[in-house]
Amino acid sequence: MAKLQDRARDRASDVKPYIERALKDEQVREDVKSAIATARDVYEQLLGGRAFGAAAAKVVSDKDIQQSLRDAIDDLRDAADRVQGKDSHGARNATLLLTGITLGVLFNPLTGPAARRWVQDKVFGEGEEFEYRQDNAK
Repeated sequence: MAKLQDRARDRASDVKPYIERALKDEQVREDVKSAIATARDVYEQLLGGRAFGAAAAKVVSDKDIQQSLRDAIDDLRDAADRVQGKDSHGARNATLLLTGITLGVLFNPLTGPAARRWVQDKVFGEGEEFEYRQDNAK
């Protein structure tokens, strides 16, 4: 019995940060509310006095209901990601993409010299010469 209680305490302590985040995060609550409202609307549209087969046929054929279901699922996914502490990597991915494109342009044999000259003019001013010096003094 003690082992069961210890395991229950361990599980509760594992879940506690998620529950706290879900209770304190306004965006999570909004996502869940939106998903519930959307699901309620879809339920009313589908089962409003219809048989189950008719409701299934409507899900297959009605694009608005399909979109509503997608929206509800997206809201629930967003809420789950926020509760779990998952961050969006959009900014990081965009930065990496831009860095890759910039390096490709700067070191491309066809565009590289002109691009490097343009950057040099922008950074140091036009007509300024920039030379590399190597200090050998130690």
